[in-house]
Amino acid sequence: MLKAGVLGAGHLGKIHLRLLQQSEKYELVGFYDANPEQAHKIVDEFGYTYFNDIDALIDAVDVIDIVTPTFAHFETAKKAIQKGKHVFIEKPITNTVEEAEALIALSNENNVKGQVGHVERFNPAFTAVRDNINNPMFIETHRLAEFNPRGTDVPVVLDLMIHDIDVILSVVNSEVKSIRSSGVSVISETPDIANARIEFENGCVANLTSSRISLKNMRKSRFFQKDAYISIDFLEKKCEVVKMKDAPESPGDFDMILQNAEGIKKQIYFDNPSIEGNNAILDELDTFADAIQNNTTPIVSLHDGTKALKVALSIIENF
Repeated sequence: MLKAGVLGAGHLGKIHLRLLQQSEKYELVGFYDANPEQAHKIVDEFGYTYFNDIDALIDAVDVIDIVTPTFAHFETAKKAIQKGKHVFIEKPITNTVEEAEALIALSNENNVKGQVGHVERFNPAFTAVRDNINNPMFIETHRLAEFNPRGTDVPVVLDLMIHDIDVILSVVNSEVKSIRSSGVSVISETPDIANARIEFENGCVANLTSSRISLKNMRKSRFFQKDAYISIDFLEKKCEVVKMKDAPESPGDFDMILQNAEGIKKQIYFDNPSIEGNNAILDELDTFADAIQNNTTPIVSLHDGTKALKVALSIIENF
């Protein structure tokens, strides 16, 4: 088992603490939080070991799980990596691309692994259809949330849209060609609602909308490709795969047949995979342990996290 420590025991940090304690691949050594009063409440309630010194915690573990506010990601990850510790960093990876690239260089120098917490990659609805997504040419995403003061210190692009950016970059095998975007600040000092259009070199277009001032929650993505349409509901953990193939010469009574203007007939059929329930955060932590133990590339590498951050910051710059 890998010895793990958590930096940051806020809302998400407490979830990580609980799951690391449950995991069969880690031994939870303890945690650090900048607020001693809050930390002692957590100790009293859950019995975790509190370290009042970051260096002492880093020295005591193999893996550091960084769940601090984004502004602290770089310095804490740098400190851990320089001590030869593997790092799991919640999204976004850092405040700037330069910081992210510095962490990549440091991890290579110190021969350690790093993973970024883009948890939607482990959503069972996405993993169920991932292999069906093949060269999509149009993608549409909606990630809407009811207002919550937590997270409003950053633009909605870094708070919500970056989840969809990472998913899109993981399935589109092409470089970004251009980005157009708009954002509006309604309640916060930073944009609360944003839309972005990303064009890729291979002709794929992605249209992304994110809002944290909606009346209902929604996390849906739609992928359109040759002879197929795939929809994913990340919130409800549902997916649908609609495919087309050449129609048979003698269709059955219940076959769905479409005929285009050229007279070509296609049969529509559903190929919906089964979805197995999981805990996505536990899965991302456990697969990181597997990458460390087997010396393989983490599913969401520091490089992946940097690519997502680069696109997110470009979207914000284009407002």
